[in-house]
Amino acid sequence: MTKRADGAGIDESLVERLIAAQFPQWAGLPVRKVTSAGTDHAMYRLGEDMTVRLPRIPDAEGQVAAEQRWLPHLAPHLPLEVPEPLGHGAPGEGYGSAWSVYRWLDGENLYDRPLTGSGLQDAAAALGRFLAALHRVGTAGAPRSFRGGPVDTADDEVRAAIRDLGADGTHDAGAATAAWEAAVRAPGWRGAPVWLHGDLLPGNLLGRRGRLAAVIDFGLVGVGDPACDLMAAWTLLTAETRDAFREAAGVDDATWARGRGWALRFGLTAEHYYRGGLNPVLARTGHRAAAEAIADHHRS
Repeated sequence: MTKRADGAGIDESLVERLIAAQFPQWAGLPVRKVTSAGTDHAMYRLGEDMTVRLPRIPDAEGQVAAEQRWLPHLAPHLPLEVPEPLGHGAPGEGYGSAWSVYRWLDGENLYDRPLTGSGLQDAAAALGRFLAALHRVGTAGAPRSFRGGPVDTADDEVRAAIRDLGADGTHDAGAATAAWEAAVRAPGWRGAPVWLHGDLLPGNLLGRRGRLAAVIDFGLVGVGDPACDLMAAWTLLTAETRDAFREAAGVDDATWARGRGWALRFGLTAEHYYRGGLNPVLARTGHRAAAEAIADHHRS
């Protein structure tokens, strides 16, 4: 029986069999698991120059086709490195999803090795320029991003997280509510849809020699309101580096306010869901995002 992409049974042996069956030119190359806090995909290094990425939950299966179709379209226009698809695998060997082979990108994700000092300041401007360039790429035929709509589509979940995280003292419920309601009141996006990465968390950014070098994991790529990608200002950056990011990205006040709302939405719901040991990295990232967004709202 063919297994769904639910994470069970994904290991080095499966990757070796898939490669041997579908890409025999790479058969025999060593396969090593890549540790990641990500929830949607399993990753394995193939030889020295490639990585294999396999969906491990059903909701991630459509991300393979999105990256295969749109990364080659976007990459020539972007000022940071992005994954380069080398192979599009099909279900097989008992594994039930499409999967991908990419060129390996050197670097360490910013969960594992955060940038500091001048490296973080430079990254703020570099990431802003990346988003400005992404927003200029033509969108003909582009899919709608999962996170390209209004920030308040998760209002019930956000308020439930505020209630529970406020009750145990994790966050100030009144301050969190005020910050959330300000974001929801911000004017909506009235421009044409633009390209979004959709998941600009520190784990999807690679540093190299203390500088931001690459953006990875475009599984949620699509078009819509650019605000969701601004949540990097609160998941990654500091009060001292946000201005450089905002200036380089070139966003208006309303979009910035919605972006802060996206950081608050992600932060509260991620911490609420992942705390207690389910995914400590995402729980910590969520806590930081929420705390920074709340504090920034009250400073503004």
